[in-house]
Amino acid sequence: MKQKKISLLKKVLLGIVILLVLLAGAFFWYVSDYYRAEDIAVSVLAQNDGITVQDNLTILSPSSPTDTAMIFYPGAKVEAIAYLPLLDQIRQIGVACILVDMPFHMAIFDVDAAQDVIAQFPEFEHWYIAGHSMGGAMASQFAADHPDEVDGLILLGAYLYGDYPTADTLTIYGSLNQSVEDKLDYTENVVEIAGGNHAQFGNYGAQKGDPPATISAAEQQAQTVSAI
Repeated sequence: MKQKKISLLKKVLLGIVILLVLLAGAFFWYVSDYYRAEDIAVSVLAQNDGITVQDNLTILSPSSPTDTAMIFYPGAKVEAIAYLPLLDQIRQIGVACILVDMPFHMAIFDVDAAQDVIAQFPEFEHWYIAGHSMGGAMASQFAADHPDEVDGLILLGAYLYGDYPTADTLTIYGSLNQSVEDKLDYTENVVEIAGGNHAQFGNYGAQKGDPPATISAAEQQAQTVSAI
């Protein structure tokens, strides 16, 4: 009888181990299938002297000294450098940009990454946090949890998540991104880009379920920079 119980316990434990292995395999398969940056984004990193990489951070420095910086959280399952064309334009208007490469390309796994960034760069006095899609949601959550650490929040293809004032939030979305428009329950500091879609805030190609934009990615990003 005792041997039967031990045998049953072994089978249960073996089943649990197999299940965990399968779940781990499924997770790594899921996160390994992500959107890669297009060549235009890769070329920004390769050709620009004002861009440096430190561990999981890509820092875009303006040509003149500044006391203002923006932390950027990428969208879910998007290669971080896909946002370099947009951030390079923001850098050119005098704002330092710090792009965070998230674990498994998902900001949900490091919502508080901005805290380490702020601590690492004490030379900046004014901090903004921004993000696209899920990255925007997690940036919003960080701002809500740490309102004294940021001067404002910028959401691209995303909406407020958490209790952060709309007066200090800029929300930008494409008119074809209906899922975001349907979720907006505020109108303050909201910018709609006519003909824009969800994906073109970055340069990573077409995104599943996202309607084709009627304007170019370059135009959508230029309008985004103008709004900022």
